[in-house]
Amino acid sequence: MKVAIYNGKKEVAIVEKPTPVCGEHDVLLKTICASICGTDVAVFQHGPNTGHRITVGGEFGHEAVCRVAAVGEGVKDVQVGQRVYPYPLVPDEIDDRTAALIEPFTVGTRVARRGRPKPGEKAVVFGAGTIGIAAAIALKEFGCRQVLVCDRSELRLEKAHGLGFAACNTDSNDFKAVASAVFGTAHGLSGPVPDVDIFVDAVGAPGLLELFQDSGKIGSRMVVVAVQAGKRPVDVLHMTYAQKELIGSGGYFPEDVRDVMRIMASGRYNIASIITHEFPHRQMFPKYRFSCVSRMCAASLSATHNARTSSQ
Repeated sequence: MKVAIYNGKKEVAIVEKPTPVCGEHDVLLKTICASICGTDVAVFQHGPNTGHRITVGGEFGHEAVCRVAAVGEGVKDVQVGQRVYPYPLVPDEIDDRTAALIEPFTVGTRVARRGRPKPGEKAVVFGAGTIGIAAAIALKEFGCRQVLVCDRSELRLEKAHGLGFAACNTDSNDFKAVASAVFGTAHGLSGPVPDVDIFVDAVGAPGLLELFQDSGKIGSRMVVVAVQAGKRPVDVLHMTYAQKELIGSGGYFPEDVRDVMRIMASGRYNIASIITHEFPHRQMFPKYRFSCVSRMCAASLSATHNARTSSQ
């Protein structure tokens, strides 16, 4: 089988390895499609020890949809031919390309849930990548009346707008002005601010925490999912008097997986529309070297090799 091995900064190779043989309690999975995570890009561009759990000499990539190729004699609840995502089975209503996005969508859905959205509330999402768009969709599904998506990439904003969201290019527009026009205004400690209940940081820009403290209304909350090393200043006095909340979000839970599959199977959103490029694995290395993914919302890698054996 073909396996992508991480050999360090900007060094990935596809090598041949023996196809694993199932043990009594093992399941062998054949990858159908895999999408490229931002953490994959980061460790490729900047090397190991960048806050991501990818080690030199190991396989990497975790956003995949697979088909069961073989099962061990002791496995009773999984059958050859079933289509699976690394968590549970994937409903037939979800196509392969969309299913490859389940993992990042569960992370985005967890973000929305951590924000505790209430019916009729308003939210802004910074970052129109896969997780940001997933958070925007989940916020709508959880009851938010309006969601504004902000980014500096027109490509990403077009994808968000195509899914029905208001969009703001913060590189060429004043956020406060646009958000106030979309949501109206509310009371902040220092005067009128955009009437936003939930802020989501899905991009990791250093100035977003400061923007939240400056532009958040009294009682607003910010959920941070973007992975960014280092410390950021928080004005505790301001947060106290404004009764604001700063909330962290990472990973996902079973209820997030169930919600994502329900949303994808419903067909209410053309989620596959955010996929911008598709490459057979033969073309990915060494020619493209991941350099083409810097402006992607998501990239689908059509794979034709078996995955590692995963123990039941």
